[in-house]
Amino acid sequence: MMEKLMATSIPVMNADEAALLIANGDTVGFSGFTPAGAAKVVPSAVARRAIHEHSAGKHFKIRVLTGASTGRSLDGALAKADAIAFRMPYQSDPDIRKSINAGKTEFMDIHLSLVPQNARYGFFGKVNVAVIEACDLTPDGQITLTSSVGASPTYARIADKIIVELNAFHPAGLAGFHDIYEPLDPPHRRAIPLYHPADRIGSTVLKVDPKKIVAVVRHNTADENGSFSEVADTTRRIGENVAEFFAEEMRSGRVPKEFLPLQSGVGDTANAVLAALGKHPDIPSFQMYTEVIQDSVVTLMREGKISFASGCSLTVAPNVLTGMYQDLEFFRSRMVLRPQEISNNPEVIRRLGVLSVNTALEVDLSGNVNSTHVLGRTMMNGIGGSGDFARNAYLSVFTCPSTAKDGKISTIVPMVTHLDNSEHSVQVIVTEFGVADLRGKSPKERAKLIIDRCAHPDYREQLHRYWNLSKESHTPHMLRASFGMHLQFADTGTMRNVDWSIY
Repeated sequence: MMEKLMATSIPVMNADEAALLIANGDTVGFSGFTPAGAAKVVPSAVARRAIHEHSAGKHFKIRVLTGASTGRSLDGALAKADAIAFRMPYQSDPDIRKSINAGKTEFMDIHLSLVPQNARYGFFGKVNVAVIEACDLTPDGQITLTSSVGASPTYARIADKIIVELNAFHPAGLAGFHDIYEPLDPPHRRAIPLYHPADRIGSTVLKVDPKKIVAVVRHNTADENGSFSEVADTTRRIGENVAEFFAEEMRSGRVPKEFLPLQSGVGDTANAVLAALGKHPDIPSFQMYTEVIQDSVVTLMREGKISFASGCSLTVAPNVLTGMYQDLEFFRSRMVLRPQEISNNPEVIRRLGVLSVNTALEVDLSGNVNSTHVLGRTMMNGIGGSGDFARNAYLSVFTCPSTAKDGKISTIVPMVTHLDNSEHSVQVIVTEFGVADLRGKSPKERAKLIIDRCAHPDYREQLHRYWNLSKESHTPHMLRASFGMHLQFADTGTMRNVDWSIY
């Protein structure tokens, strides 16, 4: 490939040389959806350049757009170098989170399905440079992406310049795993012709104008995904509760006997849910229409429990990805990677009847969900795609442990301190103690059900006292007391023993 590229006008250079093509104040669209497929060596080189410029007394920051979170070489390196002026749409790195919460980096949280189209609409301004990781590139501008798609097709198309990271860690045999499709923009948009998770509607490669490619940087660097924790007792019980809930929905006829496509968020709880679904004797082999394909999906696919997975990224532990790359032909007919505006598209999610399972930081007695902010102020990661799926799912389930911080915080509270997914989109709440099915329930019925089924026993009596004081209204809330548990934690370090009479 080096020889082919050198025979064209596409320059091959090292990362530090390519970083010089990115100017202070530029808006840069980076590949990546989680650390999977994220650009690595160029953002690290930009971080080194920023440190050099800052030491010389010069200002150097860029605006960073991605598909979702990324790895240490992108968000981490740039944040530590104080090189990010603006970040969108989702992050999970501790250094960028610290910069955001310290007010050094402006951050915009947004539903992930909206990212590519809003970029095309110009809502984020001009995209100056796209930095895209690839496992193959042809002289005529056909890019084979690596372990994710994310928003890469849109960033590559609308950016003035493209830098390609040609990463030999990912095999060229990934060709064929991707389905690249960009819808037309209004008023010319047509229905997305996707009727089954395994349908393919686009191209296996990302096609760009080769004249826009200003640099190719060759390297061999693994994705920076971490490993998931062993399933703990709490997450195991949450997973079992979700699996039994879905099994009962099948027995009742509310979910078809062949099941429905599943969407699952990412993380330890999501892995536990998938593992429990795989073990449940009444859950048949099923398909996934989701964002993130993670460890449990691969395991269940090898066991025959998952027959097909449509996603946006391969967010798996390093050893799992290595195993997949050694067995690509097994997965080729069982998996597809799509752009996030297709994997998270509301029209498609509703059409397919997706069963959606996502995680919450806290849930209130109305069923509102806070997915993003600790105590309403401190940003964790972002809303991600949970809203895309929750608002349009056949069934929308949110899970969380009943407590946090060794029991000092109840995740079930009178009112959430930040609202991400409202009661109108949330149908089912699950903790390790049980399931609150909120469908067809009034506000007062929902509140009592959430307390009885989901709250930790240490907090139930306290929450019942709040409910009893406020139950005369249509929606059981007391304005002065609704954040009483949060204020108690701020004052004493625990949410226990709130005296509601003081309100």
